Amino acid sequence: MAGWRDYQRRLPAHGSSRLGGAVYGFGASRGGTQRGSAGAYAAERFRQFPQIEISPINVLCEENTILVSVRRDFYRNGRSVNPSDLSLGTQRCKPTDPSVDPIIFHVSLQECGNIVQMTADWMIYSTKLIYKPTSPGNVPISRTSPAVIPINCYYTRYGNVSSKDVKPTWIPFSTTVSNEERLNFSLRLMAEDWSGPRSSSVFYLGDILYIEASVNTYNHVGMILYVDRCVATVSPDIKSSPSYDIIADNGCLVDGIQEDASSAFVAPRVVPDKLQFTVDAFRFLAVDVSLIYIACFLRAAPTTQVPDSMNKACSYNKATNSWSAVEGPANVCQCCATSTCLNLGGPVGGGRSRFGRPRTFGKREALEEPIIEKEQTVTTLGPLLVIGPKQSKMAVTKEDSAPVELWVMVAAGCLSLLIVFVCGVLIRKFLKKPHILSVEN
Repeated sequence: MAGWRDYQRRLPAHGSSRLGGAVYGFGASRGGTQRGSAGAYAAERFRQFPQIEISPINVLCEENTILVSVRRDFYRNGRSVNPSDLSLGTQRCKPTDPSVDPIIFHVSLQECGNIVQMTADWMIYSTKLIYKPTSPGNVPISRTSPAVIPINCYYTRYGNVSSKDVKPTWIPFSTTVSNEERLNFSLRLMAEDWSGPRSSSVFYLGDILYIEASVNTYNHVGMILYVDRCVATVSPDIKSSPSYDIIADNGCLVDGIQEDASSAFVAPRVVPDKLQFTVDAFRFLAVDVSLIYIACFLRAAPTTQVPDSMNKACSYNKATNSWSAVEGPANVCQCCATSTCLNLGGPVGGGRSRFGRPRTFGKREALEEPIIEKEQTVTTLGPLLVIGPKQSKMAVTKEDSAPVELWVMVAAGCLSLLIVFVCGVLIRKFLKKPHILSVEN
């Protein structure tokens, strides 16, 4: 059964600075049935789970459906929204029961124009909660702002993670793969000391991402792992725009060239089947999204592989203005400076021969469909939430400004009382002044 989670990640949303957040839910797996009517079932499910008061919007990702609850005090300003102004998805699905508070949407994963995307680890169903206020009668004004809030449900993917195709078999697949030579690639966020996985995927600008790529060789002989390419995007689609190359040219950590970056591979390796590297946190410019996804082309080779221009892990050293290799001679990294790391034996996922486009934070053309070699896979890390300085300091600024606003109000009140007092004194003196009347005889 899917679990109740709402991470309340503060992300830019269209329309409202008060709301300003995308809502995420996580489900364990697909499959299952719905019990009872949609409205009664939805209301009962939300009574079973604790409501999070921080956000007016919560999501529950079930096996085959999505439940979204929206409190009538949508903007938390004391004014209730009209349920008819709320809809879900591109097909503008209406609430299941608009008479209750919170307002409930209970829809199938395939309804309302939901979009499904797949990564190495997740199946992601995406939709949007749309608030489009209408004016009562013919009044040409509105006292509230429209909003579009992304809703995402993440479901874990189970099954074959090998680069080999799944072939029909009468033996259960879990038994079949134990007899097959296969590789299991992974990409993880690690703690600062590399002691274990990082518990949070939220970062601030100025933080460092500690990333570990690894391969589980199972029945394989000893293998060494290479990261041919890593590209960052704002969606799970590796071909989406904008995008930014972190690693390119079959193992050149090109992000380290940037003046404000210290990104590098960790040398020496801990073990051959792991490769660790650091990346300075960043966000895309001119994009109203705080999330980033990092997709890496991971490849395994026999440990007997001699480092060369196609099998390398190279970092840029600003102190010496040169490239250095995690293993092997430094000259294997020479092609990183000229972007000439060509694969003479055929294209590999990270070679500039296929992805020959400049690195930039701006928009770029869509990437070509990558070709994945036999012992290579694309593994995606994300979504990662990167918060800017303005966002992180917003709450502090608001709290600090409260005492100042209070003193201004007190001063204004005292000044008003003083003016009233002075006016009162002047009026009393004027009324007490004697008046001399002249009478003509």
